[in-house]
Amino acid sequence: MRQHELSHANTLRLPCRAEYYARPGTLRELRDTLGQAAAAERKVTILGGGSNVLLPADLPGLVITPDLRQWWLTGAKGESHVGLHVGAGVAWHPLVMEMAARGYWGLENLALIPGLCGAAPIQNIGAYGVELGDVLEAVQIMEIASGELRWLDRAECRLGYRDSIFKHELAGRAVITRLVLRLSRVPTPRLGYGDLARRVGSEPSALDVARAVCAIREEKLPDPAELANAGSFFKNPLVPRDQAEQLLERYPNMPNFPQPGGITKLAAGWLIERCGLKGWRCGAFGVHERQALVLVHFGGGTRQELLEVAGRIAATVEKEFGVTLEPEPRLLE
Repeated sequence: MRQHELSHANTLRLPCRAEYYARPGTLRELRDTLGQAAAAERKVTILGGGSNVLLPADLPGLVITPDLRQWWLTGAKGESHVGLHVGAGVAWHPLVMEMAARGYWGLENLALIPGLCGAAPIQNIGAYGVELGDVLEAVQIMEIASGELRWLDRAECRLGYRDSIFKHELAGRAVITRLVLRLSRVPTPRLGYGDLARRVGSEPSALDVARAVCAIREEKLPDPAELANAGSFFKNPLVPRDQAEQLLERYPNMPNFPQPGGITKLAAGWLIERCGLKGWRCGAFGVHERQALVLVHFGGGTRQELLEVAGRIAATVEKEFGVTLEPEPRLLE
C-alpha cells in the first residue's frame, strides 16, 4: 500500500503519511514483506497501535503493523499457573479483561492501557504497582535483516522502568511477534496503589480489580477516541535520594517512592501541576485538565509544536524543582 495515511493510526492524531504500508497477518507474510523491503532497499519501521509514539509528517520507506492476532493458553488443569501465548497484533486491553474474566491473575492492574501486545515489552508497560516484567516469560522476535525467528527470555529483554533492549540494541533490528506471559490461578491481588483496596473490598476477583482500575483511569484520563493523547507523556523522574529529601523539606506533601539503589521516583504529574500548568493550553496542544501528566491534542497541530510545548513544560519543572523530565512516547523518524 503506497502513500498510506497514518493520522488516525496514532492516538495523538498527529498528521503522518507512510511512503509504503503493510499489515502482514502471518509469520510467513511478515518474512516475505521484510524480504521485499530489503530487496527494494527500503527502511522498515514497525508501528503497533500508535498509542505511545510521536509520528513525523512523513515516514519514508515501509511501515509494518504486524497483524498477528492469535492467542492461546497452556498448562495442566491442576497447576497453579498458566502460560498465555499471545500474538503481537492482539489488542492489549480486551486481552486483559478476558483473562480477568476467566479468573487468571497477573494482568488486571494493567487494564485500559491502549495499544497492541507487541509494543508492551518495548516500554515495559506498567500501572498501579505492576509492570509487564512481573509476568513476562519470553518474547519471540523476527530479525528484520534475516527474517529469522528467535526467543528472548525475560532477562535478555533487559526490562527497566519504561525501558528494554528493544529501545537500544534491538531498536530497528527486530519485530516482536509473540509474547509468553505467566498468569496465576491463585488469587494474587496487588492493591497498594492509590485507593484500589478501598474500591474492591477484602476478597476481590481479578475482574473486580480490572474494573476498578478501569474506573480510576476513566476518572483521570481522557479517552483517546474523544480527545487525542498518548497517555502519560513524561516518565516519572528518578532522582538521588538526597535530592528527594531536600525537595521534601520544601514540599512535605510531594509524592515520592523510594527505589533500590538509593534512588527515589517522583510523580511527574504532581510536579507539573505544582508549577500551575494543569489545564494550560498553548495553541493546538495542552495539559489535560484532570491529569497533568497527559498532554492532549485539540487538532491542527504538528509534532514540532507538540515538542515545543513539552519542552516548555519540562523547562518550567526544571527551573522550579531542579528535576529533568523525559518524554515517554518514542519519536519515530
